[in-house]
Amino acid sequence: MTATVATAPARPVPVARGYRFELVKLTSQWRIRLLVLACWIAPAVVVAAVSLQSSLPVDTLFGRWMNATGWAGPLVMLGFAGTYALPLLTSVVAGDVFASEDRLGTWRHLLVAVRSPGRIFAAKALAGLTVLLVLVTGLAASSAAGGLLAAGSRPLVGLDGHLLTPGDAAGKVLLAWVCALAPTLALAAIGLLGSVALGRSPMGLLLPAVVALVMALAQMLPLPVVVRLALPTYAFIAWNGLFTDPAQLGPLLISVASGLVWTVAATALAYLVFRRRDFTNLTDDGSARRALTLGALPLAALLAVTIGVVAISIPAAGSGIGQEKLQRSVATAFAHLYRLQTAQLNRPDVTEDQLGATAACTKGDGLVAPEGPGNDWRCVVSWHLPGIDATGTAIYQLDVTPDGRFVADGDGPKEVNGYFQVHTPAGDTPNPLWQFDGTVGLLPTTKG
Repeated sequence: MTATVATAPARPVPVARGYRFELVKLTSQWRIRLLVLACWIAPAVVVAAVSLQSSLPVDTLFGRWMNATGWAGPLVMLGFAGTYALPLLTSVVAGDVFASEDRLGTWRHLLVAVRSPGRIFAAKALAGLTVLLVLVTGLAASSAAGGLLAAGSRPLVGLDGHLLTPGDAAGKVLLAWVCALAPTLALAAIGLLGSVALGRSPMGLLLPAVVALVMALAQMLPLPVVVRLALPTYAFIAWNGLFTDPAQLGPLLISVASGLVWTVAATALAYLVFRRRDFTNLTDDGSARRALTLGALPLAALLAVTIGVVAISIPAAGSGIGQEKLQRSVATAFAHLYRLQTAQLNRPDVTEDQLGATAACTKGDGLVAPEGPGNDWRCVVSWHLPGIDATGTAIYQLDVTPDGRFVADGDGPKEVNGYFQVHTPAGDTPNPLWQFDGTVGLLPTTKG
């Protein structure tokens, strides 16, 4: 008689165990450890050092306020991170999480150990996401700590000139960083797709950075507002709307939703490509054809669909930058900053209603249509002071970027918007009416 021994089928390893294993593999790499240290230490040092300098990065949003309040530092760091740091971090982490197995030739060993391609994908994606969250948290927390240590927790001047209390500024800074997670996740998902589809090819590692660079260049072009809002990385810019009163939430919500849609779509495509991989063939580590048919073309179609949905949902045309909206934004910012200047110079306080500030703006000396971005805008601001019949006027030269941000440069009279130092309890600061940043809402708005 022959005895028959029944063997139970091997069960796949749980996702939690696979996740811990992948997380240990990631954090054991020297470059990941260096990135963690850099993200948790370098921003504090840089922001603190810059905040203590007399020369500030005034060409960067909120850079001119870095020595006035510690809450400007993390916003300057966020602008830098959205352009450079976060795309590179997603490339290093998500762009290599699958390709590393191709380089080492360990796919068969991993499949034997885990016994489930789907769970391998989930574990690797979750491990990469965890590392990215640690890095982003480090950038935000470290830059805030450096700014607060160097400049203290003081009110922050918003993009329409109104003052935000330290508590309000802290909440909006945190919310701005949270909103930046949406485009970061979209780039990470694109990195997963490139890592799976292109295998050991260096292009898979560089794909998130390349996509971010292309979209950053596109943001510099005078694109229609519906195209701009549909780009998955626009939330790296749209957080600016949090710092106006009322907040410009429309572009931010649309851009965050677009980033999340791209995250889901790119992750699903990466999973589809991963399930179609032939792991028994050591030379099959991805192909350009597969990346094109299952990666680039579906994402291009997604961008077209997103643009169509935004165009149908929002009655916006052109660049979104018009004369009336710019005049309203400049007048509002001037009125708020005039009150700030009045308080700094110890003059009698006035309200915005008493000032009744208005602005008249032209573009190209009136020779071109007053709409769209450009550095040839000129605005004349008028206001009244209580008890004085004469009308005050001040001239500004404006540089308006395609995303709606503008920098107003005072052009006289020098007693109002010229350069001079103002003595404040926090130290000497430039005249707040000399140069200031502002933003124009790109979406249609109603008055009142």
